[in-house]
Formats: sequence, structure tokens, C-alpha cells
Amino acid sequence: MNEEPNKVPNRISSRTTESTWTGRNARVLLLLALVALCVHDIFGAHGFIAMRRTAREINDARDEISKLDDENRALADQVGALKSDPRIIERIAREEMGLARPGEMIFKVPADPAAAGSSADGNAADGSDAGAKPQQ
Repeated sequence: MNEEPNKVPNRISSRTTESTWTGRNARVLLLLALVALCVHDIFGAHGFIAMRRTAREINDARDEISKLDDENRALADQVGALKSDPRIIERIAREEMGLARPGEMIFKVPADPAAAGSSADGNAADGSDAGAKPQQ
């Protein structure tokens, strides 16, 4: 009946010799997938370059926060001094509000001589008194 009992049927061996396109190009496909994955990891939305950019933005934000904290502390110190230091309160009253102690006279001199000529004309036009008497 069977002439060769140990012989393997041909259909199994024919499958192994016939390779599909995927089987023949498996290494190339694997290499292309690996390259695509690497490119995505470097240049993708959450890749290496995006992480570096985000880290730089975080450091810039931390620097800005540090500067704002320093400025905030300085302003808080200035507010505390304005509330409690009588010399600072007096300086502000004299310089910004034009107040004087009894018996003192205030003279305001314009900084720019060209502005003095135009402001003298403006003072006469609006009826203000250039030679105002001192406050008492």
C-alpha cells in the first residue's frame, strides 16, 4: 500500500517553500515600523522635543514667579512702611500732595524752561494766580 511510510506529504513542504510578501519583507517592515516609532518619539506631540520645550517653558514660568514673589515682598514692605513710618507719610504729603507745615512756604519751579514759558501763558489764560500766597 504505502511504498514509503516515513515520507511526509508534499502539501506541508509546499507551504513552507511558498512565502508570502509579508513573510519575505518582515525585516524591512519591522525596520520601517521601528524608524516610524523613533521619529514619533522624537518629533511627535509628546516626543522628546516637545518635552524639552515644555521643560523650558516651566523654567521660564518659575523664573517669572520668583521675580513676581520678590516684587510682591518689596511692595508688601512698602505698604507696611506707608502704614507705620511717619517720615514716609510726611514725605508723600509734601511731595505728592503739596502740603506744608505751618509757617512753611512752597515754591514750585518748572523743570523745563521751555515748559515754563508755555505754562505761564496757560496760567494767565485760565485765571490762576502765579504768585499764590503760602498756605497757613
